[in-house]
Amino acid sequence: MSTLVAGVDSSTQSTKVVVCDAATGAVVREGRAAHPDGSEVDPEHWWRAWREATADGLLDGVEAVAVAGQQHGLVALDEHRSVVRPALLWNDTRSAGAALDLVEEVGGPQAYADAAGSVPSASFTVTKLRWLARHEPDAAQRVRSVLLPHDWLTARLLGDGDLAGVPLVTDRGDASGTGYWSPAQGRYRTDLLATALDRSGTAGLPDLPDVLGPAQAAGRTPSGLLVAPGTGDNMGAALGLALGPGDLVVSLGTSGTVFGVAEHPTADPTGIVAGFADATGRFLPLVCTLNAARVLTAAAAMLGTDLAGLERLALAAEPGAGGLTLLPYLDGERTPVLPEATGTLGGLTRDNATPGNLARAAVEGMLCGLADGLDALREQGVAVRRVLLIGGAARSAAVQAVAAGLFGAPVEVPEPGEYVALGAARQAAWVLSGEAQPPRWDVATSALPREEDDWAAPLRASYGALRRQVHGV
Repeated sequence: MSTLVAGVDSSTQSTKVVVCDAATGAVVREGRAAHPDGSEVDPEHWWRAWREATADGLLDGVEAVAVAGQQHGLVALDEHRSVVRPALLWNDTRSAGAALDLVEEVGGPQAYADAAGSVPSASFTVTKLRWLARHEPDAAQRVRSVLLPHDWLTARLLGDGDLAGVPLVTDRGDASGTGYWSPAQGRYRTDLLATALDRSGTAGLPDLPDVLGPAQAAGRTPSGLLVAPGTGDNMGAALGLALGPGDLVVSLGTSGTVFGVAEHPTADPTGIVAGFADATGRFLPLVCTLNAARVLTAAAAMLGTDLAGLERLALAAEPGAGGLTLLPYLDGERTPVLPEATGTLGGLTRDNATPGNLARAAVEGMLCGLADGLDALREQGVAVRRVLLIGGAARSAAVQAVAAGLFGAPVEVPEPGEYVALGAARQAAWVLSGEAQPPRWDVATSALPREEDDWAAPLRASYGALRRQVHGV
């Protein structure tokens, strides 16, 4: 009889749970439940979604579980371990000014990158704490513990819904996205936490979760289910895809991310590359854009069609969209740091003003920002042997066609799967096994045919020129 493990992807939009064979990774059952939309949410919705997604015996026979959650969010608890206010999520940009202030107070971008591996943007937990201290000081004074979304859900699992008396834990991967934990030093930088909260010293700071090792158990639920440490969603995807040196991932979900494993930490003072840790003891340099798959949804709505119709229009248009270029900053942008930006359509003429060109420009604009991310990782010394294209938008034939010519490396598309949840399940299997390395789970991929890409350089040049013209970066 197979040993079963479960992995959870608690994302911005939903909770997804996969139950897998611990030896092979084969998925035997799945469940999901939606989350409310928005950039702040009562964490209780995540617990309800977990209960809904695992109803009707989904966890029957499961021996271990791990949670991979959306990075950066702020879950602040009071002395009774009740939430102080709705959780501020990664996509909440109200702390953009706080991010700039913090970086200056610490000594500038290089000093902050050296201290915590990344130059924090509005997404990072540390900036949300500064915003809370300045804008909701009464709430900030009530904070006794600070958790990330995956930490909170792990604690709820350990207490079967009750946080009283359970250990508060995290892992190095998710901790590295707070802005107050150093991947290079492997420890919290409580001085950065104190700065964020406007404290003169580190006495009386909120409690932070213990950072567990990659294969260290968090504990067991009251029913005996082994709980692994969990991790951030990008780290979970890296584990689910079994990334090796030279493997870069471009993930097209709500946000767009580019990341790969590295043996040594990075510290990019430009703030483009976040110097995260991964879930295996290595590192995960990463570039994140705020706008990805929803760019395509918005473009389809503008054209009065659906995603399938947008794909047909884009594939029928010529590369370069007749000179039409889209800066897809529809929700502001994280990379580059432009939280107040809006989308810009450049190069519009009577000749290129067609539905097909607009559809093509939407796809190209979304991917140009991620191609810039690949170049930023190369500049940090990250080798690019192949690119793995994942996420909901990766299934689009138009996206695949553009990516194959734009990224400057062979592009492969793994079989459709919930790779964040699969990575969490693989971690659960690893902790359950007690082995030094995670189990080997094979990932099947399909190589994309490489298009003639003489259009790629002019397209990227036009994209870069428009960005500099409009935003000066």
